Amino acid sequence: MELGEGLPLVVRHMGRVDYEPTWQAMRAFTDARTADTPDELWVLEHPPVFTLGQAGKPEHLLRETGIPLVKIDRGGQITYHGPGQIVVYLLLDLHRRHLKVRELVNLMEQSIIDCLADYGLTAERKDGAPGVYIGGAKIAALGLRVRNGCSYHGLALNVDADLAPFTAINPCGYEGLQTIRMKDFGITDGVAEVGDRLVAHLRRLLPVPQNEPTVSPTPDATPAPDRP
Repeated sequence: MELGEGLPLVVRHMGRVDYEPTWQAMRAFTDARTADTPDELWVLEHPPVFTLGQAGKPEHLLRETGIPLVKIDRGGQITYHGPGQIVVYLLLDLHRRHLKVRELVNLMEQSIIDCLADYGLTAERKDGAPGVYIGGAKIAALGLRVRNGCSYHGLALNVDADLAPFTAINPCGYEGLQTIRMKDFGITDGVAEVGDRLVAHLRRLLPVPQNEPTVSPTPDATPAPDRP
């Protein structure tokens, strides 16, 4: 049996998709949810983009790079998404799973830590700075929005991404914060393989929902650009 097998959770492998329509699709999915809507994980990459959280400070973008900046509704400051970075968006009914926001953040961090441990890498949390770190350098970022008890946005893990764009920002608002990737440690698996491991750990760690309807998931279904 695979890790997490049997959890009533729809996993959508979406490939490389533009950031802004995906964000709008997450919002639309969350707004349209009912008590019978299954939870979903969206697994994907984005073309190069900077995103700035709702309370983010524009001065954390240090110079113009030609990479678009999108102001969004998650918490946190500025971060970068691009090819070679696995992104997982968690569209969950927190009440159904009896999860508090802090518990979900811890769970997301633990899934990344466990995934990296599969590759022999020792990662850790940092007090007051959500995300996952190796030797003080950031390898994964987190960001969430919760509306009506349901989460969206999620996590991003650097697999073999180009790290140069991170030098144009104060990552997550921290001046001089070094960012790293799995490739720096000799890991040769790409985003697809790492994504499968990461999703398996998320499914293993997520609490079993209460009163979730029985559904037939379509693991590789891709939502249309304007709605899931």
